[in-house]
Amino acid sequence: MAASKSAPNKYVAAEEAAKLIRDGDTLTICGCGAIMVPEKVLSALQARFLETGHPRDLTIANPIVVGKEKGTGLENFAHKGMVKKLVGSTYSLWEEPKLSAMIVDGEVEAYVYPMGVMFQWLWAIGAGNPGVLTKVGLNTFVDPRLDAGRCNDISRNPLVEPLTLNGEEYLFYRCFPIDVAIIRGTTADEDGNVAMEHEPLFLDMLPQALAAKSSGGKVIAQVKQMARRGSLHPKTVQVPGFLVDAVVVDKDQRQTSLEDSASLTGEVQSPLTEIPPLQLDAEKVIVRRGAMELCAGDVVNLGFGVPAAMPQLTLEEEIYDRIVLTTEHGAVGGVPEGRKVFGVHHNPGAIINSIGMFSIYTGGGLDITFLGFAQLDREGNVNVSKFGRTIPGCGGFIDITHDVKKIVFCATFTSGGLRTQVGGGRIAIVREGRNKKFVQRVEQVTFSAQNGRAKAQSVYYVTERAVFVLGDNGVELVVIAPGINLDRDIRPHVDFDLRVSPDLKEMDPRLFNEEPLGLARQLGAAAGIP
Repeated sequence: MAASKSAPNKYVAAEEAAKLIRDGDTLTICGCGAIMVPEKVLSALQARFLETGHPRDLTIANPIVVGKEKGTGLENFAHKGMVKKLVGSTYSLWEEPKLSAMIVDGEVEAYVYPMGVMFQWLWAIGAGNPGVLTKVGLNTFVDPRLDAGRCNDISRNPLVEPLTLNGEEYLFYRCFPIDVAIIRGTTADEDGNVAMEHEPLFLDMLPQALAAKSSGGKVIAQVKQMARRGSLHPKTVQVPGFLVDAVVVDKDQRQTSLEDSASLTGEVQSPLTEIPPLQLDAEKVIVRRGAMELCAGDVVNLGFGVPAAMPQLTLEEEIYDRIVLTTEHGAVGGVPEGRKVFGVHHNPGAIINSIGMFSIYTGGGLDITFLGFAQLDREGNVNVSKFGRTIPGCGGFIDITHDVKKIVFCATFTSGGLRTQVGGGRIAIVREGRNKKFVQRVEQVTFSAQNGRAKAQSVYYVTERAVFVLGDNGVELVVIAPGINLDRDIRPHVDFDLRVSPDLKEMDPRLFNEEPLGLARQLGAAAGIP
């Protein structure tokens, strides 16, 4: 609806909202990949800079990567002089190629810190606290005794320092002021109350807004539509109007990069039969073997990459309702969408904010996580955050692995052109991948094997041809696939002396056949369910 004459001055064009941002400001911007991106405001900021050269020398503090389609999200800031510093948990070479190049080439300062810590940071800033004290990140690349989260040589002012309290080691992440928060919702009323009734996630709009207001800054909200004063249901309002300084309406705002779906918000329960089964290939073998580590009632986290295929497998095996699938952005239960729009769930049982989900994870409420890996060394350390000129960061990886009981790392044994043939109860390597993943030393420690052993975590490294575990002396091969030869298909592609279990077993041949594994019976029997 059009703004009424009684509407306050909060309703402005995107071009006017862009003028609220000054040179040298620190911004926090909502969004998660292709979800909840305030694109109209961001594109107006880019247009203003290209026309006037302002605002410039900005700092952007973002918990999650913003934007997925080419030229959107944080790519609006990928101009020399527009950004001075980046503080985030993840950057994407694919979604943010220009910004990533600026980081690697040393054109901007850039730091990577755990996603959950960054959400706590915003909450702490909003509460007027000096920082976040936590053990999350110890002995990983964000630890000041390693890299302190620095992404390049010009990044000389990290925001984290080690502290000892009552004889125990912690990391202290120092707070900093936020000048402008750019958030998004579905509907705003004439007082600026922001409701999120058709958004598939809540993320942390309120902490972002509070961080800006506590710092004496401003809050800009982008919404799809306006509503009459007093017409919004109070339970849908995530950010009260007194925190909001400007509202921009974008009638073309999309729920995600896919078609809008009421099943992502729980308004409609969609038929799950529309989700196709996985084709039988190396990735399905990995996901199947990983799923064999599940127990009935497990609270499960799924990471990006190969584990994103797990929801399809749980449907195929009819076990999705015997476990609780979660992703770190706040969706609980139902079936995660997967790689297309990571973080949203069809038919969710609950949607909570991100800081709540990370509190569950780091507080020990997570039973098992399935995560990818890009590099693995003999000690069992895992790297997913840096490879050469590619700096994707850690996302929620460090928070998720902090206090989970069981970790199942899932990835192909090599990458870059790997081709396999799966069937008949076995697997064959048709063409080996160009890139080794089992290296002498990882480029960065994203998962610390030292931490895993100290916490007695069960850690598995599952590939299409073998399964490894984290033992007292590092990585050990414990299971090998039928059709795989140890000296031909494994040892030559491992850059360290591989420990092999004296009780080496063969992977279940059912993993390499078309028929379902029967995991529903396995989980049911373990739980006493027929």
